[in-house]
Amino acid sequence: MGYHFRDIESKWQTYWKENSTYKTENNSNKKKYYVLDMFPYPSGAGLHVGHPLGYIASDVYARYKRHQGFNVLHPQGYDSFGLPAEQYAIQTGQHPSITTQENITRYRSQLDRIGFSFDWDKEVRTSNPDYYKWTQWIFIELYESWFDKNLNKARPISELKKHFSEKGTTALDAQYDADSEHFTAQQWNDKTALEKEQTLAQYRLAYLADTEVNWCPELGTVLANDEVINGLSERGGHTVIRKKMTQWSMRISAYAERLLEGLDTLDWTNAIKDTQRNWIGKSIGANVRFELENPNNEAQYIEVFTTRPDTIFGVGFLTLAPEHPYVTELTTATQKEAIESYIEQTSKRSERERMADVKTQTGVFTGSYAIHPISNKLVPIWISDYVLMGYGTGAVMAVPCGDQRDWDFANHFKGKKGMPDILNIFKDKDVTQAAFSNKEGFVLENSDFINGKDYKQASQEIIKYLEKHQKGEAQINYRLRDAVFSRQRYWGEPFPVYYKDGIPQMIAKEHLPIELPNIDKYLPTETGEPPLGRAENWAWDNINNKIVANKLIDHQNIFPLELNTMPGWAGSSWYLFRYMDNKNNNALASKEALDYWKNVDLYIGGSEHATGHLLYSRFWTKFLYDRGHIGVDEPFQKMINQGMILGESAIMYRCVDHPNQYVSRGLKDQYNTMPIRVAVDFVNQHDELDTSKINQWQVQFKDATFINEGNGVFKVDRETEKMSKSKYNVVNPDEICQEYGADTLRLYEMFLGPLEQAKPWSTKGISGVHNFLKKLWKLYHSNDNNSIQTTNEPLEKIPQSAKTLHKTIQKVTQDIENFSFNTSVSTFMIAVNELTAQKCTSKSVLEPLLVLIAPYAPHIAEELWQKLGNQNSITEANFPKYEAKYTTESSKKYPISFNGKTKFMLEFDVKDSKEHIQNEVINHEKTIKILEGKTPKKIIIVPNKIVNIVV
Repeated sequence: MGYHFRDIESKWQTYWKENSTYKTENNSNKKKYYVLDMFPYPSGAGLHVGHPLGYIASDVYARYKRHQGFNVLHPQGYDSFGLPAEQYAIQTGQHPSITTQENITRYRSQLDRIGFSFDWDKEVRTSNPDYYKWTQWIFIELYESWFDKNLNKARPISELKKHFSEKGTTALDAQYDADSEHFTAQQWNDKTALEKEQTLAQYRLAYLADTEVNWCPELGTVLANDEVINGLSERGGHTVIRKKMTQWSMRISAYAERLLEGLDTLDWTNAIKDTQRNWIGKSIGANVRFELENPNNEAQYIEVFTTRPDTIFGVGFLTLAPEHPYVTELTTATQKEAIESYIEQTSKRSERERMADVKTQTGVFTGSYAIHPISNKLVPIWISDYVLMGYGTGAVMAVPCGDQRDWDFANHFKGKKGMPDILNIFKDKDVTQAAFSNKEGFVLENSDFINGKDYKQASQEIIKYLEKHQKGEAQINYRLRDAVFSRQRYWGEPFPVYYKDGIPQMIAKEHLPIELPNIDKYLPTETGEPPLGRAENWAWDNINNKIVANKLIDHQNIFPLELNTMPGWAGSSWYLFRYMDNKNNNALASKEALDYWKNVDLYIGGSEHATGHLLYSRFWTKFLYDRGHIGVDEPFQKMINQGMILGESAIMYRCVDHPNQYVSRGLKDQYNTMPIRVAVDFVNQHDELDTSKINQWQVQFKDATFINEGNGVFKVDRETEKMSKSKYNVVNPDEICQEYGADTLRLYEMFLGPLEQAKPWSTKGISGVHNFLKKLWKLYHSNDNNSIQTTNEPLEKIPQSAKTLHKTIQKVTQDIENFSFNTSVSTFMIAVNELTAQKCTSKSVLEPLLVLIAPYAPHIAEELWQKLGNQNSITEANFPKYEAKYTTESSKKYPISFNGKTKFMLEFDVKDSKEHIQNEVINHEKTIKILEGKTPKKIIIVPNKIVNIVV
């Protein structure tokens, strides 16, 4: 019987669905194991063969753990809010929910065809109200919380109110806005309700604030830093500018130290941990206050943070971020035009660009001066976009002799107004070996009381001086900034917020969810409001607790609702917990489910989420843990980043002189040509292009002519690069499944190379894997009959087959535990070849072999398992255990050498003595012939290795 993979795969996919084979219970007595893939966004393009790589790897491991007796949660769902669906809605007028549902339907079909062991009963979608009800609930919890630095955890805002009413801000160590006031209990109690709310806003973990954001006018929304590339939006390539807007923010900075410490408890790669550490960016140093030469009510001093207080005597100038709130106050009339022009220019560059650009030197002198806190000398104040408002204080003290960038800046502007003659002062100092960066101590005469001390001692002395004179203090800073949480979009979670007297009010939790309203257009309003400004019914009736028409707003009982929506990372920061109990209407998940599953044991996904998603999810998990809603403070215990599968592009050559003419690759050097990419679908495994399909592909090729090579074929070149629709090198997994089968696709993707590494896709290798499956099928059949004929010989009677089986068990078990899936596939191929040569028909070998292969190729394994007479699914079978006795060698072949040269081989039992081996070798006919009557000078025997006769 032939291997009819389409019928087999369809049969078992139907079986798994009808029998809920992968359904998971929360009350199992089995040990749990939670395997999760990073939340996919269902795009209109569907999956290409690069997407399933991580899913196949996680599926192999999930199936393996089931065979080991674990209760495995392996769910799947959709991160279904997002900008792409909204942009499509803007272009077509089609509601994003329709597009999203169509995309999900396509994704689900593709995923099912590959045969994943997902528990689809646990499916979640972030755009469903029964899901985002709990995202809204978490937001309210964040709003109603503050961070106690003494206890290092979040606490209810009610406890902060109580502290204020009894002690004011005395004995309070909280995470709050830098400019928060200090007050007594009496002053707190004398505040109006409005004033109290304004004060509390400075402590809440979710708060409104004026924030510098990446604003994209074309898209009409704020973008995260990772959505901006070279000043343009990642989606659409539109101009992005920096703009100050009132936005909801999350006080993730309160968790910076815990986010750092938690990394030590996680089984993640050092690369991912280092990326997170760098993003959090812990710095130990001091805050230093430079009083202004001409202070006013708004600006009296510039505060800077430095990790090297010892360099304070080398300060040549101060540099502020263009967004610094004091820039306007500090700018003199003569510098006003230049400053305003520079600020406008800087607003078009993203923070990421500014951080990355270390070569360009740009800036403007404000015209104002500060006073050095120790020497009292005047220090000019500049602005430059290499200083970021979000890090430290948005101001740096420039020390040209100790910092290369400060030196380059000073050198670039030397001789300009406001730039002191710094270069002459330090002309004898190599900037990379300057005294202020030198651990050997200070040598400049103006180093004063720190002269001669090493940099650590000097820093401590400087901090003592600053604190004594109230001009600074020791400080720990983090690069991690509070996360902007507002988006001027339609297709996202609505905030459960209405506004009373301009102060945000939370809608009571029992009235959630606040559902997204329908609107007629998905663009911002003509007056610049977010798309929700178009909703006619978007006001909150505080008496009847429901959404009503905007025209009823009276600011007494009916109030306007928030017009922004939450960002995409809102729903994806906690989805792992909803999978545990996705149909629960009373909690984000039951205590029983949360206590059982705890957190994710294995998380697989792309490294592009190394900062944003992982940090936000860790932040929300720690917060929910603080407030007692879950029992773990880390979401993902072990994480693996799968590498990228690269596409193999097809390139043909157009004649520059005759644009409608194309030449085969072997002739390209004979013509003046330029390369262009064509769809890989039109190219066979021999790089031969079907030119008739090209003629029908696009209008530009309708009348194209093709110059073939001498053999009458037209060939293309190949180039390995990122798989992308724009490069026409996308391979659809549906086509692979149709031609070769899902099991072939699964095995081939695992076979391509190590999971974490990038690897090129080549259709040429698929047939080899498919042939292996046909050979596996044939191993279980006799003379291609429909029936499987097996014997029941014990392993002891078939030592060679037993050895093949158990060395396969040993290797595959090690490979899966080490996530070395590619070498498992090679091991399967070797095993099938050996068993075929041995003509093995023993059920005691062939049955466990199927369990080994089942995680990789579940369909064929299920079919053969059934044909062996098993009634239940192979998923219920225990994973075979390795027994060393079957692979231990009972005999050993010895090379028999004469004067170091091997002449023949002899086999001996591993228990044979040296004397026995020596007698057998000396009396062997081949030895007698080689010696020709000579007496050996020495016989060297290395047990289990070699015999060498020295003549």
